[in-house]
Amino acid sequence: MTVLDIPELALVALVGVSGAGKSTFARRHFAPSQVLSSDMFRALVADDENDQSASGDAFDALHHVAGIRLRRGRLTVVDATNLQPHARAGLIRVAREHDVLPVAIVLDVPEAVAWERTEGRADRTHGRPVLTRMRRDLRQSYGRLAREGFRKVHVLRGVDEIDAAEIRYERLFNDRRELTGPFDIVGDVHGCRAELEVLYRLGYALRRDDAGRPVDATHPAGRTAVFVGDLVDRGPDSPGVLRLVMGMVAAGHAICVPGNHEQKLLRKLRGRDVRLTHGLAETMAQLAAEPAEFVTEAETFIDGLVSHFVLDGGRLVVAHAGLKEAYHGRASGRVRSFALYGETTGETDEYGLPVRYPWARDYRGSAMVVYGHTPTPEPEWVNNTICLDTGCVFGGKLTALRYPEKELVAVPAEREWYAPARPLVPPAPARPDTVLDLADVTGRRHLTHAYGSLTVPAENAAAALEVMSRYAVDPGRLVWLPPTMAPCSTSTVEGFLEHPAEAFADYRAAGVDRVVCEEKHMGSRAVVLVERDPGRFGGGVVHTRTGRPFFGPPLDEKLLARVRAAVTTAGLWAEFGTDWLLLDAELLPWSAKAGGLIREQYAGVGAAGRAALPAVLATVDAAAGRGLPVDGLRARMAERAAEVTAYSAAYRAYVGPTDGLRGVTLAPFAVLAGAGASYADRDHGWHLALADRLRAADPEFFTPTRRLVVELADEAAVAAATDWWLALTGSGGEGMVVKPYGGLAARSPKGSLLQPGIKCRGREYLRIIYGPGYTEPAQLAALRRRSLGRKRGLALREHGLGLAALDALAEDAPLWRRHELVFAILACESEPVDPRL
Repeated sequence: MTVLDIPELALVALVGVSGAGKSTFARRHFAPSQVLSSDMFRALVADDENDQSASGDAFDALHHVAGIRLRRGRLTVVDATNLQPHARAGLIRVAREHDVLPVAIVLDVPEAVAWERTEGRADRTHGRPVLTRMRRDLRQSYGRLAREGFRKVHVLRGVDEIDAAEIRYERLFNDRRELTGPFDIVGDVHGCRAELEVLYRLGYALRRDDAGRPVDATHPAGRTAVFVGDLVDRGPDSPGVLRLVMGMVAAGHAICVPGNHEQKLLRKLRGRDVRLTHGLAETMAQLAAEPAEFVTEAETFIDGLVSHFVLDGGRLVVAHAGLKEAYHGRASGRVRSFALYGETTGETDEYGLPVRYPWARDYRGSAMVVYGHTPTPEPEWVNNTICLDTGCVFGGKLTALRYPEKELVAVPAEREWYAPARPLVPPAPARPDTVLDLADVTGRRHLTHAYGSLTVPAENAAAALEVMSRYAVDPGRLVWLPPTMAPCSTSTVEGFLEHPAEAFADYRAAGVDRVVCEEKHMGSRAVVLVERDPGRFGGGVVHTRTGRPFFGPPLDEKLLARVRAAVTTAGLWAEFGTDWLLLDAELLPWSAKAGGLIREQYAGVGAAGRAALPAVLATVDAAAGRGLPVDGLRARMAERAAEVTAYSAAYRAYVGPTDGLRGVTLAPFAVLAGAGASYADRDHGWHLALADRLRAADPEFFTPTRRLVVELADEAAVAAATDWWLALTGSGGEGMVVKPYGGLAARSPKGSLLQPGIKCRGREYLRIIYGPGYTEPAQLAALRRRSLGRKRGLALREHGLGLAALDALAEDAPLWRRHELVFAILACESEPVDPRL
């Protein structure tokens, strides 16, 4: 058996004459989706796989598809003769464009075998001379394949060797996803051995050789050190740093990527003409005092370092100068160059140093990228990347990042060991946290997050962009939007469209055994982000469920001041160790925000009915007085009048006098997040208890949310909750919201996300929604046929996005990552769903 080692991600070119068995080999060893056949592409563009005149277009299409597959990280196999250098050059180009390794597998069978197979195929019409010419081209290809750029060349000679071959996939050296840490990632050391020793005394046990030199370090908790490169040059003891790091790597206690200074040292050790600048002279002088075998070991160690590492299942990438997402886990000279040196603008600054391109500003990857190379006084997170080079050799400090804790540990430099060419000053902010890239949200986009995935159609994104750009609050303060709320299943109880029995049954069917029934306040949904002192959120914001400012200045600022004072009085800042909180609430009365809507949409209907129907009744009564048979008509009109009266009473119950904030109250029912934490996993009892504390702090401004906790297996508790709902709705209340007691992030026993809440609205309140006469038997029967599937699906999609947005907020994710989730919630709101549901 011949084993062919192939990288897991590669462009594999099958090379062989017609009849060599390339297609059979591809079918045997690769999935159909991995194989791109030149015959298939000729058929696609010309309806004839033998039409050689279509080969140019066919290979253009093949290269395009191959490029897409490689960009998406998929192994790609090209089934073609690939005998001509120009044909192989196109494949090499595609592989290099996507930074993957090209591999050639040559299938060499005797010409007689190939000709026998060709004659047996009715779809092959070329003659024996063509096959002879192919054999000549194949022989000439042997010595060229490696020179052309194929990193691996496997040659299988004869039918038996081809049939016995097996494919074995090998991971690239940079793929260490199986290493999950925890890690301590150390910034640029630059020969500062003493500072490195101090850093490891913060948790690592040093082992020394007979001469007292540190040669290894271990952590009692099994943590692994990761060095970002630039171990040498400029500092006082580059050999000592190499000795310690080499020992740790050899013992399996550390891993290391190379820096540009190691690469320069390696070239010098190999006799290349390298200028002794930027600290290399000091390193060479220090190495001159070391034994020759140590220098050889150091040379071998540096030569074996891999450009970057992909760690922890792809969640962490370490490279000396950083690495943009398209290069993660790839292998090419371009990738190695970026990892070592970064990317420059081609300009130099006033100190004669290259101006680095701020690649981190545009980074959108999900993996955390940790790097060094460019000294800065303090590490700064930019779009899930962080630079740990804090200029130890220049008198700054040596910094390490604990992963996954994201805790920074730093040791001050003993002194300035080397004068920097450029002063160590804070860099300009990579990008203000209020600026977004339009490409992050426009067009058709697919989002995957911890709670599911969805596709945002381009037209929905356009609708959301209209709202965001013209009406919404500052994106930096728009951190979460509430999901739409699905109603309970349609009731079969006489005279009711919605009833608690169905709400309870819906949750029972989902496997929920405990719920909380919360009074549904008839007001306007308000999201309140409040800061203790003006900071990253500018003091806070109050916005509607579609992200618009609630009242606008100055009322929003006054409302925030009341909330801020209550949070302070309740002691929540200190209790949660936060300087900001995010609240989900209802602002009352409804008329405070929806006065125009009430006047234009609801009051007009009531006023028209109240004006017209008495006149109609008077006319009907006059007709009856003349003996006309109008009893049935009069009964219907009287019923209409009573319905209009009930309709007017329904909306009037939610109208109250306000003057500024006088008469306005806030009913919070969830504390969603604070600094470094999402509270979505807390149960609703916890959330409502905090709401009670806010009310106690300011009972004039905060309205309580009445509630009942119900065990769904307890029929008496269910009956009591139903009676409570009937009392609420009978006295003018809107109804209640039934929620899984476990909290916002509650899941079913099968692991699926639950509806965050099911609203159960009262019979009289629904008159506002469906019209004065909706309770008439015919209308009620029609409404009972309403479809709830789309609304429920929308509620779950928006809820999952909201939970992911809270997680991103707690993790202090970059603005673009938080905003794409919030934007998607708003985009979902343009889905065509019956607004009455």
